[in-house]
Amino acid sequence: MKKNFAVIGLGRFGGSICRALSEQGLEVLAIDSDEDRVNEYSAIASHAVVGDSTDEAVLKSLGIRNFDHVIVAIGDSIQNSILTTLILKELGVRNVTAKAQNDYHEKVLKKIGADKVVHPERDMGRRIANNIASSSVLDYLELSDKHSIVEIIANEKLGGHTILQLDIRARYGLNIVAIKRGSNIIVSPQASETILSEDVLIVIGTDEDINRFEKKVMK
Repeated sequence: MKKNFAVIGLGRFGGSICRALSEQGLEVLAIDSDEDRVNEYSAIASHAVVGDSTDEAVLKSLGIRNFDHVIVAIGDSIQNSILTTLILKELGVRNVTAKAQNDYHEKVLKKIGADKVVHPERDMGRRIANNIASSSVLDYLELSDKHSIVEIIANEKLGGHTILQLDIRARYGLNIVAIKRGSNIIVSPQASETILSEDVLIVIGTDEDINRFEKKVMK
């Protein structure tokens, strides 16, 4: 089953996550107290609603506890960010990623139960979106608007096959530029190299091809 996400706060940071998750075909609920922002993302997200995330009744009415992952991307109020995160955890949301404005904010978010805290100045929204959307992707680096490098854990579909046998370049347009195997790194691996389960593949390609590869091979 596809994971479903809720993004609370549709500023630059939350908006980029909402857009990136939606581009992957994932179900996204977009929430903001600003009606104009909600209208902007109504055609992008699966659902977009105007709501006060510090009101427990509002979050309950949206069935927020049923979402696999909630991203608190509130940027204009540390108090609202903290209160929203606290309510989400009290309601039983399994995974909450919260945006911190500073180190003190981060400490408070962690103490009240945020599962992951990010700083927008260090973590781009698209990178975070891809990281939380797939359990097989360890890291994601955007090279341009269309090209990225990802670290992917090899699963049983890939393990035991050589690069030549998998023919990833021809079938998906991707290049395996390196393989991390324990403490060793194989740079520019040969076509005869056999991939082992749990190898970390460093792959480069277009975002479209990477997403297609994830859906076909990594699910």
